[in-house]
Amino acid sequence: MLPLYPAERSKVFRKKHLFFSIPAVIFLVSGLYFFAPFSEKKQEVSVAPQEEAVVLPLTDWVDEQPTLDEKDMSQAGEEGLPVLPAPAAPQMERMKSQGCVADGFLSGYGGDVNSSIALINRSKCYYLHRALETWLRPPDFKLAGKIQRKVTKPNTVYGMFIAEAIDTNANYYYPAEQRDFDFDAMCRSGSKNFWGEHTCKPTLEREEYRKYVQYIAEQAMNMGIQSFLFGEVFYQDASDLSQSRMPQVIQSMREYADFRGMKILVGAQTNDIVNENYLRLFDYIEGGVGLQSDGSVEDGPCFSRWYEKPGDFCWALLWHSNFLSKANNVFVHFDWSGKGGDDMSVFTRMDKDTRAATMRRLHTSFTSRNIGFLMPLLATLYKDNGGCEGPKKRFYSASNKYSCQDEDVINSILGKRR
Repeated sequence: MLPLYPAERSKVFRKKHLFFSIPAVIFLVSGLYFFAPFSEKKQEVSVAPQEEAVVLPLTDWVDEQPTLDEKDMSQAGEEGLPVLPAPAAPQMERMKSQGCVADGFLSGYGGDVNSSIALINRSKCYYLHRALETWLRPPDFKLAGKIQRKVTKPNTVYGMFIAEAIDTNANYYYPAEQRDFDFDAMCRSGSKNFWGEHTCKPTLEREEYRKYVQYIAEQAMNMGIQSFLFGEVFYQDASDLSQSRMPQVIQSMREYADFRGMKILVGAQTNDIVNENYLRLFDYIEGGVGLQSDGSVEDGPCFSRWYEKPGDFCWALLWHSNFLSKANNVFVHFDWSGKGGDDMSVFTRMDKDTRAATMRRLHTSFTSRNIGFLMPLLATLYKDNGGCEGPKKRFYSASNKYSCQDEDVINSILGKRR
């Protein structure tokens, strides 16, 4: 998602009584001297301008009890999760040219799971980006397995999104220690209720969060998921990248993949991080395109909606050489934030012919430069968008069953293998 959330507030000293005593003044000056280097330290990632947070309930685009056919519902009480055979190694170049955003497909997003399954089965998508979601809700692997078993397309590569938002009240069992995870212990300092009541931004600096990430990644690998995307990694990792926990986390994930005899890819939403050593930790970095209503995109490093001059918030356009030259691989797509004017909002307000022309042009343009362009298949929308939509007002589906009806164009584009 776009980094369009309120900036974290730094703590400041309140000096109400400066002249109580000489020792108090000395103590205050010493304290300011000690903390100044940290408060003035230049951040690698600029924080989005202050905007009112839009935190909507998951039920706006997710049914609490997704409906599958009777055969699937009869399996609801089965115990244990099957460990599937290791899938073939994912092909990065094919992911770039035949990749699709299928946000929450394995998590029941959209409210019409059977329609989404049929859409996937009809599609020519090789890679399903963000198919398993963890936004404010731990992954339901039983549901994901039921949905996955109905996918008839062979050799499909699934992706999982490791979100920068968790529910501190969530109940989720941790078998390795025979206890529930403590989600409150995963929170980044100062981030409580950032995404709404009983939420926070988790940080890999907390051991409990590292255990949670490793556990859900292993369970995902057991069902054949091979691509793992860390959302807004500047929230999830250490603020000082020299203290990053990411190498340790990625190594642990790869060790389990090796144990399973499978190949995985690890990516991140890095926005305007330009530290090459850090960016190359990931197999890919991912972000939006900065879409205009006429279907064009910009070619500068920062989207001009927020950026006019140095020092302004930079929403990075990752195909720019500032980022592309420092990363192993880049994926771009129509991003979303839950706010009007994001990429998916602009895209779905276009007429059908303009949407088709835009997808054709951008797919050709980006893939010709070895940049992956992920086609929109399933994604969330701004609540009062006013354009075409899928089974829910806040959810886009390319299916011909709903008003956008983009699936034929998408399949036509993806069918032209390079």
